[in-house]
Amino acid sequence: MSHKYLCPNCKTNRSRFNLIKQIAEPIKVDPKTGEITGDYKHEETALFHVQYQGPDYRVQCGVCGLIEEENSFIQYAKYDPL
Repeated sequence: MSHKYLCPNCKTNRSRFNLIKQIAEPIKVDPKTGEITGDYKHEETALFHVQYQGPDYRVQCGVCGLIEEENSFIQYAKYDPL
């Protein structure tokens, strides 16, 4: 994380952000009760269970609370230099 950030929503914050780590845990849920009936290791998911392919983390603006992918904050900072 050595990029400049600028919030695309409030357009003023360049220094206060939260990194939100996204850790996917594949589970199996009972359709009638909603209870978790099993979990999978990443190597042993069922045939019809798609692996999570999203970003490892997201960024939240520490001023307005906007949560986006890191690239949104980086690109906005590139187009609005100090």
